Formats: sequence, C-alpha cells, structure tokens
Amino acid sequence: QVQLVESGGGLVQPGGSLRLSCAASGSIFSIYDMGWYRQAPGTQRDLVATITFGGTTNYADSVKGRFTISRDNARNTMYLQMNTLQPDDTAVYYCKANLKIRSYAIPRDYWGQGTQVTVSS
Repeated sequence: QVQLVESGGGLVQPGGSLRLSCAASGSIFSIYDMGWYRQAPGTQRDLVATITFGGTTNYADSVKGRFTISRDNARNTMYLQMNTLQPDDTAVYYCKANLKIRSYAIPRDYWGQGTQVTVSS
C-alpha cells in the first residue's frame, strides 16, 4: 500500500505564506515525477507545479515567482513554499507522485487526500 499525506494547509491573510508538505510512505521502490495540483469549488483540478527526481521544476504561470516546489528524495517528501498568497490561491491542494512499488512494476500515479488552503482577510 502507498500513502501520500499532505500537511501544512490552513487559513492565511492575503500576502501571507504557507509551506505544504507531502510525505509518501508504504511499499515504494522508486518515485519519479511529483507535483502539486489545486482545485477550487466548481472548477477542475489544475497543475500548480511539478518536479522531477533530478530537481527540474515547472510552474503554472499564475504562481511563478511566488511558489517554490522542492523535494527530499531520501525522505520521499515534497514541499511547496507559497509566498505572497492571494485570495485566488484558495483551493484544496493535492500532491501527486508517479512511482513504482516494485522494480518490475509499471510506474503509476498516486494522489494524496488534499489539504485546504484559504486566503482571506
């Protein structure tokens, strides 16, 4: 069994910061790409940022310069540092990991349960 657990969400005022974490645990052979996605009520789930095993990053235009994605491969953990938060950043944030549970397995995507981020005064 593989689990992805997000933490670090909460309520923050506009202009504030939060740091999200995503910890992967269970029967994991290797983790490849990881990413953060978000979904606001009534909208589709959108990409926020992704990071490869080697550390190459990609960001949605709306968060470039404000959010930073990183990962600790030794700890199977990914982070999202979010600065200068705005009300439009309010959403449930999900982490995703593409991983193999066995050396011979086909990599597949696993999702966390999500963590709520609310930006409001």
